[in-house]
Amino acid sequence: MGKLDGKVAFVTGAGRGQGRSHAVRFASEGADIIAIDTTATVGTVPYPLATAEDLAETARLIEKTGRRVVTGDADVRDYAGVAAVVEQGVATLGRLDIVVANAGICSTAPTLEMSESVWQDTIDVNLTGVWKSLKASVPHIIAGGRGGSVVITSSLATVLAHENTAHYAAAKAGLVSLMQVMAKELAPQNIRVNTVHPTTVATDMMLNEAAYRLFRPELENPGRADFEEVTAKLNRLPVALLEPEDITGTVLHLVSDDAKFITGTTQLIDAGGAL
Repeated sequence: MGKLDGKVAFVTGAGRGQGRSHAVRFASEGADIIAIDTTATVGTVPYPLATAEDLAETARLIEKTGRRVVTGDADVRDYAGVAAVVEQGVATLGRLDIVVANAGICSTAPTLEMSESVWQDTIDVNLTGVWKSLKASVPHIIAGGRGGSVVITSSLATVLAHENTAHYAAAKAGLVSLMQVMAKELAPQNIRVNTVHPTTVATDMMLNEAAYRLFRPELENPGRADFEEVTAKLNRLPVALLEPEDITGTVLHLVSDDAKFITGTTQLIDAGGAL
């Protein structure tokens, strides 16, 4: 018996990283999956985004568990595109119980020097894209009449400020208020809404030259080891980086019946980084 037997989950940003980890773990716990990522480009992002092959690999790993999966190339900035994939998934899999709004991007620039496009791309994906994902999916949970769970990926950046990340931190902070309002609105339908706030996680979003330079601006050519020297000091527990699976454990708890009375909360997964 799995924690999610008979349920269907929709996961955004499922091509790799945390999204893939969540989707595959949910499948191993008995859920069928609707998974999206996008091959669209975001010019202000300083690292390669997920590919069609990445999402296909996520689908392969889900199918390996014996569960069904519906995938789609959909950009969270495109409401109609996301809604079409969700509708196809619900038609194929029969229901929707869980939404994990995980897709996000990261770039860096001083607040007063960043271009309008750097600011706008981050807000469009990390804040407005989450709202569009929820707008396209949560009505299917409501229509099912069985209740459900929504988890939104925010960040430790909402409580621990770091230079050159105003656009990212503002978007992630906005998600907290979005979550709290929706938790109140959806409580009568027994739908729970929570945010998770990871510290630095070992994904492509963080393991790249731009992130290394953000954390080690005094070095000419910082690498991962230099980066981890700083992240290890940010965390209070003796770890430099968390793995995607470390976040998945908390997300799984929140979407399962083990957390059936947890809603409207901000769940830090920060190795003590906020202390």
